[in-house]
Amino acid sequence: MIKVEHVSKKFKHTQALKDVSLEVKQGEIVSLIGPSGSGKSTLLRCIHGLEVPESGKIYLEGELMDRHDPVKYRAQRNKMGFVFQHFNLFPNMTVLQNCTLAPIQVLNQSESEAEATAMRYLNRVGLAEKRDEYPNKLSGGQKQRVAIARALCMSPEIMLFDEPTSALDPEMIKEVLDVMGDLAKEGMTMIVVTHEMGFAHKVGNRVVFLDQGVIMEDAPSEQFFTDPQSERAKDFLSKVLYE
Repeated sequence: MIKVEHVSKKFKHTQALKDVSLEVKQGEIVSLIGPSGSGKSTLLRCIHGLEVPESGKIYLEGELMDRHDPVKYRAQRNKMGFVFQHFNLFPNMTVLQNCTLAPIQVLNQSESEAEATAMRYLNRVGLAEKRDEYPNKLSGGQKQRVAIARALCMSPEIMLFDEPTSALDPEMIKEVLDVMGDLAKEGMTMIVVTHEMGFAHKVGNRVVFLDQGVIMEDAPSEQFFTDPQSERAKDFLSKVLYE
């Protein structure tokens, strides 16, 4: 579904990604984990097109994502839903308006069609009753669930999550992870940058462990957490997992 070939990305004097290659199959839930600054979010943003790599290629469903073909490139990006760490909801719009804006403007849906889709997904994330509320009236967990619903309203084929729980209070994390777990059960292809090791272990199919812009290990989740192969992964897990 997604193929990353030899992608490198630099920010001023920092080499964020170094010759990274990765494949994600349809229906997989791939967790990108690693220490802060390891390149996880940069890789996710390169896949979606929010960052432009210096070198390398990215393919979606076997087709090159080529910025020189803007119409096709935009259509490819629309197949990927992106959920940000800090929600990125429009504060001057209601929950419903946040969810219907892109389908109306980008997909040319009618207002009634967009609203029906939005209500379906707001129901799915348990927030239909908040349709007329503004974001400042919502908790962090509710904002993130709205952000997930908003992304789903574009009917994506793959969902990209960039540390979706790191800005939340601990008691709000579970409600967001539960929604993501439900998506996984329904077969949604997902790439998740996360510090939630329980999610990566129990919900994800694969773990891709990055450090200093390099993929150090790529393994099935159970194998990674019970028998990591690289010394760097063993050291990382010894610091983030508790007996």
